[in-house]
Amino acid sequence: MDLSTRLAAIVNALPLWSGIRVLEIGCGPGAAARAIAKRIGNGYVLGIDRSARAIQQAVKGAPDEIAAGLLGFQQSTIEDFQLPAGVPPFDLAFAVRVGALDGRHPQLEPLALASIAKALTKKGRLFIDGGDPLKEWPSVPCGYPER
Repeated sequence: MDLSTRLAAIVNALPLWSGIRVLEIGCGPGAAARAIAKRIGNGYVLGIDRSARAIQQAVKGAPDEIAAGLLGFQQSTIEDFQLPAGVPPFDLAFAVRVGALDGRHPQLEPLALASIAKALTKKGRLFIDGGDPLKEWPSVPCGYPER
C-alpha cells in the first residue's frame, strides 16, 4: 500500500533514527507503520487502533515485518492503552486524526495523555497532525527513566 501525499509528509516529518521505538496511535490499516518500519533499522513500531477491522488489515499487510519483530499491532483506544509488561517504552508517539488528541473529544484528552506518558521514555516526544504537517505536543509528563 502506497502512502497518500499527506501521510508521506507526516512520516517524512517525524524525527526517526535507526533503533527508535515508535508508537502509532490510530494506525488504521498500517500504511504509516510499515513505512516507518522500513526506515528505522532494528527499531520497532507498534500501531494501535480502536477498530478490530483496521488491526486485521494491518496485520494482514505486514506479515514479514511482524515475523521479523520490527512491527506489531494491537487493538486499543489510546485512553485504554497500557504498555504490556516487559515491553520497553517508546521514544516517540504520533497520532493522525485521533479524537482524544485533536480536540474532537476533549474529555478523553487527559486519559490519552496519561496513557501516552506511561508508554514513553523520559525524553519521549508526541507528535499530532494539525501542524505543517505535524506539531509536537508541548509537554508529556513521562514516567520512565532515561534509557
